[in-house]
Amino acid sequence: MAPQPSRRRFVAIAAGAAAWTKAARSMRAESVASRAASADRLKIGVASYSMREFPLDQALDMARALHVSSMTFKDVHVPRTDPPEATRALRAKIEAAGITIMGGGTITIRNDETQIAREFEYARNAGFPLIFISPEPAALDAIERAAKRYDIKAAIHNHGPEDKWWPRPQDAYAAVKGRDARLGVCIDIGHTLRTGTDPVQACRECRTRLYDMHVKDLAVATDERSETEVGRGVIDIPALFRTLLDIGYSGQVGLEYEINPKSPLPGMIESLAYMRGVLAAVATARLTTR
Repeated sequence: MAPQPSRRRFVAIAAGAAAWTKAARSMRAESVASRAASADRLKIGVASYSMREFPLDQALDMARALHVSSMTFKDVHVPRTDPPEATRALRAKIEAAGITIMGGGTITIRNDETQIAREFEYARNAGFPLIFISPEPAALDAIERAAKRYDIKAAIHNHGPEDKWWPRPQDAYAAVKGRDARLGVCIDIGHTLRTGTDPVQACRECRTRLYDMHVKDLAVATDERSETEVGRGVIDIPALFRTLLDIGYSGQVGLEYEINPKSPLPGMIESLAYMRGVLAAVATARLTTR
């Protein structure tokens, strides 16, 4: 007789099955809304950091299971230390899996011309149209020159109260708004909330340079350890999506699921189902009010 799963395992399986059902319904709703208003689409994707405990092949398998077609990549999956030909081979593998590469990072950048050139060369080989970065402020002149030379966007990622340079998106925006248009902002809505800043308002204020987004949710606005599945926390995701549509945001709305790293799929399924369902509802509501 086959061994029976523990109660905890049974609950996890049941939760996963329920989330899959919810996901399927949300995907059907999204399909209806997107056929009716293809312009009201946001690129809901995934940051590969969510699958950081798994090799690239398994991360791509997870992306297929999640019905995801766009991703940004952490260097755990596309190593920055690989030779150029290896990086290009990984790019080909990702593209062959049907994934649109939206960018990569986060990359910490010092005020070092050699490092900056190396990071942009890496991005070009990896097929990244954008890198999200945590740069030393003094490095911005050199980053701007490199962004122009390689024609690759560089978006500063805010990291919350602990970040001495870029705690809020507005801090990054103030540093780039007068520079070349390839320099912009990657808003992490969880880190933004922890600074006491409304992520929705941050999107409006930074809209002209908002190039990437990391989505997560928090049960307690000030506590990074309270991250939970998207839709279970305190962030107003419907208001966020309405705002992104209002401002014509064209970057990825990337789920960055940082909890349960050894078993992220159930929580990612639930989070993406909620995000897709919200998008369908918001897009449909926009249609009815036009």
